[in-house]
Amino acid sequence: MNFASDNVAGTSPALLQALADINDRPLPSYGGDSYTDEVEALCREIFEHDSLRTLLVATGTGANALALSALTPPWAASGGSRLMTIEGDHAKIDPDRLRAAIYGKGIVHHPQPSTLSITQMNERGATYSLAELEALTAIAAEHGLRVHMDGARFSNAIAGLNCSPADMTWRLGVDVLVFGATKNGALAGEIVVCFDPALADELAFRRKRAGQLFSKMRTLSAPLAAYLRDELWLDNARHANAMADRLAEGLAGVKGAQLLRQPDGNQMFLTMDPGLAGRLRAAGAEFDDWPEVGPDVVRLVTAFNTREEDVETFLSLAKAGCSPTQS
Repeated sequence: MNFASDNVAGTSPALLQALADINDRPLPSYGGDSYTDEVEALCREIFEHDSLRTLLVATGTGANALALSALTPPWAASGGSRLMTIEGDHAKIDPDRLRAAIYGKGIVHHPQPSTLSITQMNERGATYSLAELEALTAIAAEHGLRVHMDGARFSNAIAGLNCSPADMTWRLGVDVLVFGATKNGALAGEIVVCFDPALADELAFRRKRAGQLFSKMRTLSAPLAAYLRDELWLDNARHANAMADRLAEGLAGVKGAQLLRQPDGNQMFLTMDPGLAGRLRAAGAEFDDWPEVGPDVVRLVTAFNTREEDVETFLSLAKAGCSPTQS
């Protein structure tokens, strides 16, 4: 019953099999293999974009840093000399506050607003609706800002909104997406998707400079190709979201637990009586406290391989006050 993070989950069997299948085969290095090309071809299908380019890196942090480095010059505000945070309900960027934060354009004494970075879904478990994204990207376009999307849980957001990847990205003006996989069943690997192909060449050099160009790139690309085939990426996210919905539904009637909001994807935050939290942990449940959201707030996260029986056991323990399983 581990609901601490989707990072604690293992790897989808299909991805492990893809890695095993290439293990005894000599293949070209540094991305010259056919699987790296297949990842790009599959992304072009998924995003309905015939000229997008992709780059593979090992980690989400590396992917986001690379994307922002290409979008933001050294004197600019975002990934350059200053990162400006903007508040909003459930950690979503508020459009009015975004407008207010865009100042000093063309004035040499001010950091220059350059890039709008949106996390979809964000660390508070909230997903922007397409209308909310459109409002933000319209402001970015009005002021000549590029748009970066951190999509560590992009698949969960797509599954929750039941929309097309194209509608949530380039059709709204997103220039670069980090299409996450690690939190959704991959061993390692994130896909930097450049909807502006002109950025891809620069990103390739920046990837090399950052030490993110794998010599055995097929160890990333073969599993990621399996991740993208036959909508495995989406099926994994749908399962994780469904398990979160079941947890939320079952916890609605539990004394000592109160959801802060219904989950948009695979994360939920709730206030939980410390006594109940302690008893659940003593019974074998794992989840994290989240004091930055509020007192007695905990976070529960489901994953692509969360078992229904673990969810039901957790709910049974919570409803019974955990006493039946106390040692």
